[in-house]
Amino acid sequence: MPPHAKTPTPDLVDVLIIGGGPAGLNSAVTIARNVHTAIVFDSNSYRNERAAHFHMLPTWDGKDPIAFRDAARVNTLENYKTIFYEDVKIEKAKKNDEGLFEVIDENGKLWKGRSLVLATGIIDVPLDIPCFDECWGRSIYHCLFCHGYEQRGSESSGILAINDVAPIPIALHVSRNAARFTKSVTIYTNGDTSKIEDFRAAIGSTAPFTVDSRRITKFALGPDQLGITIHFEDGTTKDEAFLGHKPLSKLKSDFLAKQLGLEITPQGDLKVSPPFGETSLKGCFAAGDNSSFLKTTPNAVNAGANSAAGVASHVQSGMYGQKSLSEAMQKMQKKPS
Repeated sequence: MPPHAKTPTPDLVDVLIIGGGPAGLNSAVTIARNVHTAIVFDSNSYRNERAAHFHMLPTWDGKDPIAFRDAARVNTLENYKTIFYEDVKIEKAKKNDEGLFEVIDENGKLWKGRSLVLATGIIDVPLDIPCFDECWGRSIYHCLFCHGYEQRGSESSGILAINDVAPIPIALHVSRNAARFTKSVTIYTNGDTSKIEDFRAAIGSTAPFTVDSRRITKFALGPDQLGITIHFEDGTTKDEAFLGHKPLSKLKSDFLAKQLGLEITPQGDLKVSPPFGETSLKGCFAAGDNSSFLKTTPNAVNAGANSAAGVASHVQSGMYGQKSLSEAMQKMQKKPS
């Protein structure tokens, strides 16, 4: 059972934080430093729940993300008395006529806050290729800074250049990342032959990259969940140390965005304004994968801190009948130069 505060959780707080991953956890500890109250609502469902370790976070690199989340709670509870955690899914959210945010959890309980942080994350949409989901997060990697290092020195790896990885500049970027770990990299276009010559021209004569346009019929996870076998329409197979691919994604709590009437970007993320990540609804901020191009742990941690600065300004300015810093900055950005 994750750690909880020893005192009862209040019904009204300064900040309601939906999401208990790195963004939500850091939003909470940051807002505590300015003596604000906050509740973190955690559904205990995480994008990286298959991962036994995560990376690029000093002192926690290579360690279990579950241990990180629990330790973050313990550390915050030991140092601050204004932060509370509720392990429950939020089903409804709105901003009432008094300017307060109201959320209702899966048990029907109503909670109120003067501001709201959505740190709800995203859901990766599996490709419609058999066994993709089984291999996802085990031998198919979305980020070759997060994964791949452990396979360094392997003979070959692959890049699946479809959807978000289909553009040649992005496919080459991911391929160059992969080439740090393996001697060769194959760019798989899964039946798309339209850009083969463009790919070859962009690759040049020195990069250890090749292009394979055969259609993929299925994947198979390697022994001990290491490596991947790619099966092709022509009946042949190819073994790779790993496959790099960023699938399409969708908001994990898109229903909350709809209830709150939030604007969405063409990429499907929550639309936010810098530097605090305020959404199109005043007093509602977003942090982490749901509002960022870089969907990684370090970026989520940073976004969580930024959202805390935003909600602090929102709550504090409201106490004195003033404009928040976020409002003032947005107004300045709209002025003609």
